[in-house]
Amino acid sequence: MPDLVLRRVALRRVLALPRPLLRLACGGGAMIQGGRTLDARLQFLACRAKMRPPISSLTPSEARLAVAETERMLDGPVEPGVAIETLTLASEIGPIPARAYRPADQDPAAPTLVFAHGGGGVVGDIASSQAFASTLAAVLRGPVLSVGYRLAPENRFPAPLDDMMAALRWTRANGGRFGAPAGRVAIGGECLGANLAAVVCQELRSRGEAQPDLQLLLYPLTDIASETPSMRLYADAWPLGRATLDWFMGHYLGPGDSPADPRLSPLKAPDLTGLAPAVIATAGFDPLVDQGEAYARALEGAGVPVVYRCYDNLAHGFAAFTGVMGRTARDAAVGAPTASAACHEIATLARGLIEGRPA
Repeated sequence: MPDLVLRRVALRRVLALPRPLLRLACGGGAMIQGGRTLDARLQFLACRAKMRPPISSLTPSEARLAVAETERMLDGPVEPGVAIETLTLASEIGPIPARAYRPADQDPAAPTLVFAHGGGGVVGDIASSQAFASTLAAVLRGPVLSVGYRLAPENRFPAPLDDMMAALRWTRANGGRFGAPAGRVAIGGECLGANLAAVVCQELRSRGEAQPDLQLLLYPLTDIASETPSMRLYADAWPLGRATLDWFMGHYLGPGDSPADPRLSPLKAPDLTGLAPAVIATAGFDPLVDQGEAYARALEGAGVPVVYRCYDNLAHGFAAFTGVMGRTARDAAVGAPTASAACHEIATLARGLIEGRPA
């Protein structure tokens, strides 16, 4: 652990260097694709990542260790005043690990946000993006429950979806445990976790169960079956490129699963009416950016209230980068949102939608 701390400090000092120096270390100019310019710090991290074996060359166990170490290097501190509790949900399908984040100034009327971490269904855990989870708790002034759903390939689809459905139902019945009103919940997630959140909303509607107060979808995977321009344009992006996405899906899907199944590709659902209001945020340098926007537009077309933001200068997974991309006066001067600033804006938009305020 001391070695990790030293490496984290060293990395943050390097990333605090002037942007031209960071780009020079990557070979020169800015990375511009599709009319977007990648943040110099992310460009440096992407360049540095090329010196390590790609996730697609690792076993799932090796990938989990590598991703966890990277997140510890890049993630930020927990928001002041947010308490953390690790617990186990005694759900209808068995015990599910979880981590609860509760703010000191909690609003007793705020719903509990059930959150699914990213990681393509193969990596990640309840500690993933902990700074973002604490930001959500602080800004929403309500509990956030990070769910440790089962991972593939040991537990392929639909096991993670079943876990998230069970976690939401448990939370709906037990919100009082966290000082929240029983029956009021929101749901959210990152990447594959956002996919699960979107599908949970569709499944609840099809079963005649009440919708959550909100669905919060960060750089969501909404269409496994289709090829989009951004899938090709950002095929070599970091930390999620096409090879990594294919590796994830190769482990997540079973041999009989159809990628066009709406429970895998929620954008393929023929009817999106009556779903929970949504905040959808995408990253510019991400093969998933097109499908995240497409899902936002499809929900809007179905009459669902939607707030959509695309952070053009950021990369997939930016909610886990807040430790090395904090809010500074320099960033404010150039008008490009940092990962930390983006996360605060997303949380603020979510609170506004829950409370019925316009974006």
